Amino acid sequence: MVVGVDLLGAEVVRLVLGHGDDPAALLAEHGWEVRRVRDLTSHTAGMHVLTLSFEVEPRPASPLDQRARTRRDHDLVVSEGEVPEPHQRVAAYALVTSARGVLMTQFSDRTNAEGRWGLPGGGIDDGEAPVLAVVREAWEETGQVIEVSELALIRTSHWIGRAPTGRLEDFHAVRVVFRAVCPEPTEPVVHDVGGTTASAAWVPPIDLDRLDITSSWRSLLSDVVVTPDQADGSDHREHDTDDDDRARPQP
Repeated sequence: MVVGVDLLGAEVVRLVLGHGDDPAALLAEHGWEVRRVRDLTSHTAGMHVLTLSFEVEPRPASPLDQRARTRRDHDLVVSEGEVPEPHQRVAAYALVTSARGVLMTQFSDRTNAEGRWGLPGGGIDDGEAPVLAVVREAWEETGQVIEVSELALIRTSHWIGRAPTGRLEDFHAVRVVFRAVCPEPTEPVVHDVGGTTASAAWVPPIDLDRLDITSSWRSLLSDVVVTPDQADGSDHREHDTDDDDRARPQP
């Protein structure tokens, strides 16, 4: 669910996030402009529902308003009669800092971004609270015990392409990014051996520019680190989204 609240915190709009939808674009279609991301809640009663909340203000309708463009793998070849399988994945990540630097993870050969780097995190299990998911993923991928401080931003991407297994997918990725700290950092160790994480490391902030970070994570890092108070639910810049969003095990 996507919920918009006004400056006083009163709910003014509630919408279903459909497959391929971007929250900010969806709200814009209904006459609301996102000011900032506000909250993320989880509720399970028969089914697991995640609610993304944004502070919004009324905006005039514009003929230029349109849904986010669906991307395609640049080298995609589709066989006659082959139909992409819809797949939506909501995942939680964290920008974790400590006295040793920023916690980063390196993608394994089970992903489309082998050898490159991103933030710790992964898919939210059915019925799992997003905050608990990112704490669990940080431990599994790096061996660090983290404390989540706040929700930083929410990003979505939508494209048609091949999963690492070769399956043709109509893929909708929803990334929830938190800020977190690690009070007692240790040498990182990957507990989830054989998964999507090859290694992990504490990286001094001054060395991040020299690290081979995937393009989409580079963009997200810039937003989280440079403009923490301005983060919202939209990202209108052009950047690759088909390399590390599919850095995940295949069902």
